[in-house]
Amino acid sequence: QQQWQQQQNYVATYFSIDVECVATGDEHNARDVAQIALVDQFERCLLNVYVKPPVGKKVHSYLTPLTGITEDVLSAHGVPLEEALQHVRAALPPHAVLVGQNIAKDVEWLRLEEGKDFTSLMDLAGLWRVWNPQYKSWSVFSQDHLVRTLLGSDVGEQHNAALDALKSIRLFNYFHYLQSEQGGGEAALDAAKQKLLESPPEPSFAKKNPSWEGVCMGNRKTCTCGAPFFG
Repeated sequence: QQQWQQQQNYVATYFSIDVECVATGDEHNARDVAQIALVDQFERCLLNVYVKPPVGKKVHSYLTPLTGITEDVLSAHGVPLEEALQHVRAALPPHAVLVGQNIAKDVEWLRLEEGKDFTSLMDLAGLWRVWNPQYKSWSVFSQDHLVRTLLGSDVGEQHNAALDALKSIRLFNYFHYLQSEQGGGEAALDAAKQKLLESPPEPSFAKKNPSWEGVCMGNRKTCTCGAPFFG
């Protein structure tokens, strides 16, 4: 109990933020925020809020097998996006360093400004990237592959913003642990990255399902809508 109380007084620097979306059109770019979660470096969940679809916009698919979100969940627990964004800014200190998988996209969804709402970003895809000598390029990995390979955790297809934010902070903490003398230093980090490269990734939901309920899932090779890809 005393240790738990002490942990509550720790001041965090690093925060993981994650966004889940529903499809409000049939193109892979037609998405709107439906869940936002914020977890700090001590694995404290500071925010987990559901967001109602924008007024006047029809939800084409809740992408439930991927997001875990349903119409009933958003009807019962969803708040307007502007209210949710107020909660985010209230929970996020300006000194925060944001951590996540492709974190810049989450920041864009939430209209957060660097230097005002947070200090800087650290993308897990960049932290855990590995030079692939076979292709003479950098290999980057999905969060699912990182979690499965490095943390030894089972990964289901269904995501949840709060759980994904927790996974991200654990991957971030593990990276820094391996970098430390206690964790083995650069040799241990290099071994972990080599394991990522050698372990075959499982196909993503989008790869297995190019389209779901008439909505393009945005796999570059099997795109069904012809909309542009950004980034």
